[in-house]
Amino acid sequence: MPRMQICQDGEWARDWEIIVKIFDTIDNLQSQFEQLDVTYLREIQQKILILNLEKYAFSLQNYIIQKYSQD
Repeated sequence: MPRMQICQDGEWARDWEIIVKIFDTIDNLQSQFEQLDVTYLREIQQKILILNLEKYAFSLQNYIIQKYSQD
């Protein structure tokens, strides 16, 4: 395996590990939110926040996939 490919594989693995940690963090945050006793409007705001975080995380995931599939 060429040296450049090994380096790129390591970068991909590191980037992918970060993406997984981001999704785990979002899951953890959602779990924490569910433990709060808040008004309905706050609940909706929390859900919107989670959806926006997930949307951003998915866009990062797609970026990583595209970045390493172009080679």
